[in-house]
Amino acid sequence: MVTLNRIYTRGGDKGQTSLGDGTRVAKHDPRVEAYGCVDETNAVIGLVRLHTGPGGAAGGDGAADAMLARIQNDLFDLGADLCTPEDGRKAEGALRVVPAQVDRLEAEIDAMNADLAPLTSFILPGGSAASAYLHLARTVARRAERLVTALAGRETVNPEAVKYLNRLSDHLFVLARRLNGGGRDDVLWTPGAHR
Repeated sequence: MVTLNRIYTRGGDKGQTSLGDGTRVAKHDPRVEAYGCVDETNAVIGLVRLHTGPGGAAGGDGAADAMLARIQNDLFDLGADLCTPEDGRKAEGALRVVPAQVDRLEAEIDAMNADLAPLTSFILPGGSAASAYLHLARTVARRAERLVTALAGRETVNPEAVKYLNRLSDHLFVLARRLNGGGRDDVLWTPGAHR
């Protein structure tokens, strides 16, 4: 477990931060950019949960909120994975994303998608507040995926981390449809409608 007694350390005042293995790097290092964007994805999911948890719209959606709570924890696992280089000093025994986490996302996607009508157009972000925030989370997850794949082109990265982010954005898309009345309240793109 992590103990945080002091929030500020002054250790980053010169533009550097420590990775999980203690290595000092610039705060704009591609690895820091990647796990920072994963953290941003997690923050947006926190906004979604304002609408899916108790007190959310229509009393919330317990199943959706439970999935999102688990995903938020998984994203911390992913951040820990990314901040500890695969070939660094503390690589052995480091927390890594595992195939079971990716498999769980796939199973949830399949279960949710089975109840949705097929799409006849692309979807514009909107509908319910939860769905709109899920689309925002999806786009941030896609940016995180781009940053992680760019990092993987330069350094060794756990392949399950890339897979997790790829499935996550799909999961968030399907969940957004589910929370838009099973897709009935999706806002569909009409190509060229306002030319």
